[in-house]
Amino acid sequence: MILVVGLAIAGPFVYIHFIAGPPRPRLTLPESKGTLPPPVATASTDGTWNVTTGSRAGYRVQEMLLGQADTAVGRTSDVSGAAVLAGTVLRSARFSVALATVISDQGERNVAFRGRIMDVARYPTATFVLTSPVVLRRIPPPGKILATKARGDLTMHGIRRALTVKISAERTGTSIYVLADATVVFAGWHIENPSVGGFVTTANRGTLEVLLHLVKGAVRPARPSVPAGTVPGGVTLPATTVPPLSINPKR
Repeated sequence: MILVVGLAIAGPFVYIHFIAGPPRPRLTLPESKGTLPPPVATASTDGTWNVTTGSRAGYRVQEMLLGQADTAVGRTSDVSGAAVLAGTVLRSARFSVALATVISDQGERNVAFRGRIMDVARYPTATFVLTSPVVLRRIPPPGKILATKARGDLTMHGIRRALTVKISAERTGTSIYVLADATVVFAGWHIENPSVGGFVTTANRGTLEVLLHLVKGAVRPARPSVPAGTVPGGVTLPATTVPPLSINPKR
């Protein structure tokens, strides 16, 4: 019995620390130091900036696998939307994420996310809409990071709620990268807690992570839908990579 209990404890530890590996790191602004083209003195930031390739969005949630701490991370590049700048004011912004394309490193987690947790067949997108202009002190030159906050409405799982998002933005030549994150309490959007019985338990909240690559006047290229259970690039995920564990009290 002691041996069985020991294996039940050691199994998740071995899986998390030696098989699964560390979770994907947080999204960050691109490393641009020393790689920027010379700034164009006449370039204006006024106008519409559209999402283009290189954008990412996803979640980060703390979970426990039979007592062992882990971090669940899911990502997608299927992000669309645009922002409008006028002088030093962010006038409007609207961004959407196709939730069916959000993929983690666990097949069963992906099935649960698309099904009972987010019900993507019924609520296929998450959308953030700026509800009040963001007044900036100045437009920083290329290579300098601007930090601020934006308030808007986040709609997902059929619920729209106000959300304040932390933002870091950087100009890199003719592009603007925007890094945003916010804490989302699942109950606020009527999202079922992702916990699975006593096997996997999660926190009641998670972090929404977004990296936007914006280009002035360009429309984001259309991308094919990512089939369920795959990651971009056509790699098929297994149904699960968690080694099966069983406890037999009779032994």
